Amino acid sequence: MAVIARMKRMAVLGSGLLGGSIVLAAQKHRPGLSVCLWGRREAGVSEARERGIHEATTDLAEAVSGAYVIILASPVGAMLEILKAAAETTSLEGVIISDVGSVKLTPRDTLEDLVKEVGALYIGSHPMAGSEQAGVGAATEDLFQGAACVMTNDFNHPDSQVEALRSMWESLGCRCYLTSSEDHDRVMARVSHLPHILASVGSLVGLKNPDDGLFAGNGMRDTTRVASGHPGMWAEILQRNKAALKQPLEETISYLREMLAMLDDSSDERVIRFLQDAKTLRDGLGPRRQSSDD
Repeated sequence: MAVIARMKRMAVLGSGLLGGSIVLAAQKHRPGLSVCLWGRREAGVSEARERGIHEATTDLAEAVSGAYVIILASPVGAMLEILKAAAETTSLEGVIISDVGSVKLTPRDTLEDLVKEVGALYIGSHPMAGSEQAGVGAATEDLFQGAACVMTNDFNHPDSQVEALRSMWESLGCRCYLTSSEDHDRVMARVSHLPHILASVGSLVGLKNPDDGLFAGNGMRDTTRVASGHPGMWAEILQRNKAALKQPLEETISYLREMLAMLDDSSDERVIRFLQDAKTLRDGLGPRRQSSDD
């Protein structure tokens, strides 16, 4: 509790959907916590202020000054550069460094040397609360309500530090789970990254003739929704988790070949069993929560 009580100020570095939503949610649910949003571009920072974010700046030193927690809400490939710049402006001794990356091995391994050098503590986070929309203009204070947040503590930092970060996420509405970066990336390959690939394939095949979209119903729209996500962001995610994606992709190809064989065989019984097995697994997932998963 003493560690949690010291969490008076937090810096969120990255003025996109997640970064903006963290600040808006904290303003609503953690009124005693001072939160500053940093962005590279004045246009993004101005938009953040228009969205109701009280403290937003392009001045990195101003953003991180006095922060007990720093959340890196930038693309994974930019995290090291941003954290290096932050370390040049202020001491990060004892500061909790976290992130919102959709992969966890890359930020852990990329940031490890710098975090140790400056005496900070890295504890990974991945709130499953993304959207096909992008930018701070789409940020919302309730984005994290009911969302799963996967946390990692691969460097075995004290439980008190992990609980301080967990308390922050839970106050924003998240359900937190602790695992390793390896297990996180393996699971995300199946439940998040593979579905995005399938949605993209569904769009490429189903809308091969764009005019056919005039006849598309909710089935097409629901199964391909996440394909509207930011291509650059998703390309980075898929490339950085390609090792974990290999097996799920091979399984997908195997199931598609199986369906082709069943259709050639004209066996209703086999097709029904295939679809029933899928239905049973999907029905066990439970109802959709308010926000879309990342």
